[in-house]
Amino acid sequence: MTAAFTFPGQGSQTVGMGKALADAFPAARAVFDEVDAALGQKLTAIIWDGPAETLQLTENAQPALMAVSLATLRVLETEAGIDIARDAAFVAGHSLGEYSALAAAGSFSISDTAKLLRTRGLAMQKAVPVGVGAMAALLGLDYEAAVAVAEEAAQNEVCQAANDNGGGQVVVSGDKAAVERALEIAKTKGAKRAMLLPVSAPFHCRLMQPAADAMAQALAGVTINKPKAPLVSNVLASAITDPDEIRKRLVEQVTGTVRWRESVAYMASNGVTHFLEIGAGKVLSGLVKRIADGAVGVSVGGPGDIEAAKAAVAASK
Repeated sequence: MTAAFTFPGQGSQTVGMGKALADAFPAARAVFDEVDAALGQKLTAIIWDGPAETLQLTENAQPALMAVSLATLRVLETEAGIDIARDAAFVAGHSLGEYSALAAAGSFSISDTAKLLRTRGLAMQKAVPVGVGAMAALLGLDYEAAVAVAEEAAQNEVCQAANDNGGGQVVVSGDKAAVERALEIAKTKGAKRAMLLPVSAPFHCRLMQPAADAMAQALAGVTINKPKAPLVSNVLASAITDPDEIRKRLVEQVTGTVRWRESVAYMASNGVTHFLEIGAGKVLSGLVKRIADGAVGVSVGGPGDIEAAKAAVAASK
């Protein structure tokens, strides 16, 4: 098996995502209904009708992106005969996408995943008052150079590498003043571009410790089954299957670096040739091509993508 199933993170959301699937396939509609029931809210109405500002709220975007990913996967299962246990060498997800990956692999129920992501979104938003933290993308620096920039910029504040996305794209996160210093330092170190990101909180850095504590408590009360395919963990960039370790790494993930470049390289070095991005957007498919030479990235988010997904899985055999 040389296909990996990957699941997008925050930033991939758009109003209307998943609607064409739900209109065409009862299996997709059932996932959206299940998420609405779990949250006691018509999240589906926000996903399909907006407004965009409400969908972008972390507490909504996280369960919404998971719902679209799992609805897409259900259609692949019912319409294309795809089976993660048989067809996936690995599952992986970018930040919140790690929860989608685990739900896809049967470690979490969809209902539990929706509730966990609502808790995670609220806790991450609450951890740092609005305006205190920031995140910035540094383009054109490798990971080691970006880490050095963050360390120089910290000056007794927090500034850390939050996402190592690959292709010379590293995101730093922390106290606003420190992140702004990082922008200036990065330019002197040869970054092609350095820009603040339009996010409401500084994710994946030490300032998120209150959110990590909240997730430790939430995850302690949830059953985690062994995944049907190994999970490539964000914080380890290697595969794990033990439920207790999964729980531990999901807590660490809140404050830790999303090691996406290394995760994709790990999967490629273990024989993965085809990476299917399940859900909204095409961010991960684009990154795959910049990280793993010769790898095929296929984004699957609408009815027109089902045949391409089926072909990619067949080609990976």
